[in-house]
Amino acid sequence: MALSLKGRNVLGLNGLGRIGKLSLWYHLHRRHFDGIVINTGREVGESLEHICDVIATDSTYGPLSRFLQGVGGQRDLQVVDEAEGLLAIHGLPVKILRRARNPKDIGWRAEGVRLVVDTTGVFGDPTVPADDPKGSLRGHLEAGARKVLNSAPFKIKDKAKKTPDDAAMLIFGINHTRFDPGRHHVLSAASCTTTGLAHMMKPLLEAEETSRILTASMSTIHAATNTQSVLDSVPKAGATDRRKTRAALGNIILSTTGAAKALEQVLPEIQQVGFMADSVRIPTQTVSLINLNVTFHSWLDEKGDPAVSRAFINDLYRKASEGSQKDLLVFTERQNVSADMLGLPAAVVIEGHDNHTRTGFVELPADLLRLQGIECDKPVRMPVTHAKLFGWYDNEYGSYTHCLGELTVYVDKSLG
Repeated sequence: MALSLKGRNVLGLNGLGRIGKLSLWYHLHRRHFDGIVINTGREVGESLEHICDVIATDSTYGPLSRFLQGVGGQRDLQVVDEAEGLLAIHGLPVKILRRARNPKDIGWRAEGVRLVVDTTGVFGDPTVPADDPKGSLRGHLEAGARKVLNSAPFKIKDKAKKTPDDAAMLIFGINHTRFDPGRHHVLSAASCTTTGLAHMMKPLLEAEETSRILTASMSTIHAATNTQSVLDSVPKAGATDRRKTRAALGNIILSTTGAAKALEQVLPEIQQVGFMADSVRIPTQTVSLINLNVTFHSWLDEKGDPAVSRAFINDLYRKASEGSQKDLLVFTERQNVSADMLGLPAAVVIEGHDNHTRTGFVELPADLLRLQGIECDKPVRMPVTHAKLFGWYDNEYGSYTHCLGELTVYVDKSLG
């Protein structure tokens, strides 16, 4: 096999951190692209052999060879050309760029790259121009890419600005078909938590019985990430959340998440719901758990039982797992632990065994109803159902990187 990247369908990856490396793993398995160009933006280690070691091993998922080929897999990474940065990884040509940190200076055009996935987490504002000295997502377009996909939610710093018309936040299996190749050039794949949460909310919003949501909230019991400190450290100037500087391996840490705000962009119906979200960081490497609380304006069926029950919601998720969200939403009534979800390629796994509902009644006085133009001579008891639902997601590979990879392939196919 010739290892030249010229004339091939080549994907660009900016960054080789957790999501960057696992995206490479995903595409080595998926084999949609003929080659991959990775920009590290700096020299790494003493040689390309050191980059090979980074790619070939992982403390969470084990060796790349086992990931691709099972327990009998053999390491297959060779340095083809040290000066050119060319590697052969399990038969796929991979080129490493080690100079430019600013996206506009990366030579995507010269490498034949038309689609770039930026996994650095640095460039999140789609309103920043391509020539910004600190870099921007749009710099990838100036450097020759036709589209750029950010592996994090958009974060617009100037609150007076809105998301540009040529930008869109997409989650595979939720709203990815909204992608318009002629219009959208700067894309976001949201976050790991938003991905799992969106797939939990979709069946609820689509069913008449559960679509009338009064309030909703979620907590994600979230594995540690590289934004935290291994040991206690001094906060950076202007840091507002000092808890992230406390030792990640020895603490349960209350934190924040932008999942609820991002969810509004992929499921606009959520804008009508008073949605709250928070995060609790725990000392594990990956796999997180969404604890979703939803209150519905419910009713009683012909037998006088609550229309929205645990059995109803579990059946709703079961049907979604067999229908429109097949392979992205998994329903189980087994008693799982987080290790069971490691690497599982699904946006979310519904823990049906522990889903629960309770229905109560809100009494509306007759005089209050008459003020609203409703004639009645006695109070009205309105049923309200509260549901407590659980969803697992592997926030690194299985849920997020898998959905990011599927979205990447979809965007590439849409380019023709």
